[in-house]
Amino acid sequence: MQNGDHVRNDNGHSFSHPGLILPTQSVQNQIHELAKTLPPPRKQNTACDACRSRKVKCNRLPGEDKRQHCLSKNYPCTHFVQQATSEKKRSAAARRPRNISTSSSTSPVSAGSSPIAEHNTPPWFKAAFGPWNSGRLQSYGGLNMQSTTPTLLHHLFAAPESESTFMFKSRSPGYATWGDMASKLEDEAFRAEFALDLVEVYFQIVHTRLPLLNPLQFRARLNLQATQQRPVIAKQDEPLHPALIATVLAWGAKFSEHPLLVADRERNGGQSLLAKALINRTRELAESLKVHRIPNPNHVVISLLIEPLQCQDPRHDNGFHGFWLTSGIRNLLGLQINHKSVMADIKDPEARGTMIFAWWMACLSDAFSSFYYRRKPMLDDDDYDIDFYTADQNTQEATDPTAPSPREQLEFLGYYRAAHALARISRTIARQLWRPSTDQDGIPLDSVLSYISDLSKWRDAHLSKVGVPPNLEANWDFVSAVSACASDAQYHVTWVALFFAMDEVGIRDDAFTPSNINQVETAKRKVMEEALQASLRIAALAGVLTSNGYLKLDPAVMHVSCINAGNLLARLGRPEVFQCIKALEQYSYAYEETKEHAREIGREYEVALQKGPNNFQEMASAINPSSRAFHAEAMSVDALTNGNGKHHGNTVSLIF
Repeated sequence: MQNGDHVRNDNGHSFSHPGLILPTQSVQNQIHELAKTLPPPRKQNTACDACRSRKVKCNRLPGEDKRQHCLSKNYPCTHFVQQATSEKKRSAAARRPRNISTSSSTSPVSAGSSPIAEHNTPPWFKAAFGPWNSGRLQSYGGLNMQSTTPTLLHHLFAAPESESTFMFKSRSPGYATWGDMASKLEDEAFRAEFALDLVEVYFQIVHTRLPLLNPLQFRARLNLQATQQRPVIAKQDEPLHPALIATVLAWGAKFSEHPLLVADRERNGGQSLLAKALINRTRELAESLKVHRIPNPNHVVISLLIEPLQCQDPRHDNGFHGFWLTSGIRNLLGLQINHKSVMADIKDPEARGTMIFAWWMACLSDAFSSFYYRRKPMLDDDDYDIDFYTADQNTQEATDPTAPSPREQLEFLGYYRAAHALARISRTIARQLWRPSTDQDGIPLDSVLSYISDLSKWRDAHLSKVGVPPNLEANWDFVSAVSACASDAQYHVTWVALFFAMDEVGIRDDAFTPSNINQVETAKRKVMEEALQASLRIAALAGVLTSNGYLKLDPAVMHVSCINAGNLLARLGRPEVFQCIKALEQYSYAYEETKEHAREIGREYEVALQKGPNNFQEMASAINPSSRAFHAEAMSVDALTNGNGKHHGNTVSLIF
């Protein structure tokens, strides 16, 4: 079987769901092209200070020092003067974040000199976008960066008894843990076919939400039948990073309905032990190959893909702790992707587009997760100067039929601009909640009023454009449905999370005047009303996605919304909570921990039925009789006008 034979047709994978229309390979390629068409930032002025002050063009040759052009005309060059006078300062203290220390430096840094090399470039940056496997070899249980794909598969699909060492040996006895068909993994041809199935499932399901990879390049470079190292002629001929292959396979195993995985789930109570083993082995392999330590574009992508792959419950030892997300951000900062001047200098459009998308994915994830999980955001608003730029609406349609149209690019940019605006609000709230003074004294009243105002402005400006529209198109496809529902829920869960934060720490009012006390109660009631309407909205969206079987295919996007909305509705004794419970039960197909969340929410609801709304602290005074109505009719998706609290008189059924 040649490598080219591995590109199956659009239905060449094991995943099957009646009525579910998944993206074809051509659509998968278009999704990636659209993701990387975030326009690059404008390049900064690189003229020397003397030319800039005289407002003349600095005709500096490529690679020429800034001062040479001025000296040739007998002008004193301020760049040279500044460089000489600031050398001591630059060597004593490194600038943040452009000189992050790393063990991967490809050239030594002499003692007493600045770690920033010529033209403000770190010593390892020039090689960062070169071949990832050009450095020294690193080994992990027999694997290194030069290992062929068949060798990698032999290690990844080793029997459970060799979980940590992956040593070559007879492995049949241990395979029984993974079901009756697992012993077939001893056969190299079967391993290759199984791996190909997992890759196709990844691109059908995960890639539509996290388009960090180029499907065509990945399939071409997978090289399942390679038996020895081959020479690298061009970028498309480079072998894939072993940890990247492992990550894609682990994702595919989460959602695949291959007979081997079906038998595994039947044997182990609905959960795949093989899928769990692949996640653990992927993490171990990535750690061994220093993915979390060496700034490299491949390492950025791997880190960002591993984070949502894991258990998403922070209470579990293997749950969300933000390690891989933080590693991805550190790698991005190490590559200086947060500088628009650096981004503009990346010549390869594929690499530049992927890094721009990776940056915004990491930036948004950092902000939202910091708010949800009550940790300090890693990024500040002033940590980056790259921004979204509007695509030219008059651009002619591309000749390539698979390329995204200008209209699609504008929609894509609009979505990410809205998400970034919401992320900045979440980042601000997260920083306030992180402060010890907030935990001790409460959230300042002025801050609460600011959050209410910011969220209301965001809703008016963006929700109608990126949320679920009032009049839905019939037979929406999978990608359109889950994307609109996710962005809609992303906004609404912010109100719910703000409610729980206020309930936990309260509101701080230093004035203690009657008017301020009234303001505090008014703010509480406002947040309570918005949180209740938001929870009902999320429950309705979750009900629609559950009825279509979409949540079993969700790569850790909707679960936070379902959990938070379910918790609030359960404490209020609202019957709509069952939509969230059913959603989380379906979610447990890929994320086992959500089943326990569903049980906890169910128990909370039973207590509320017996004792009334309970388990509220600082926000107890805001709970009004309408919130407690147990007999309230369950809401449909459009029972709210995009979550603004105004009820419609009619309902629209959603059929995707």
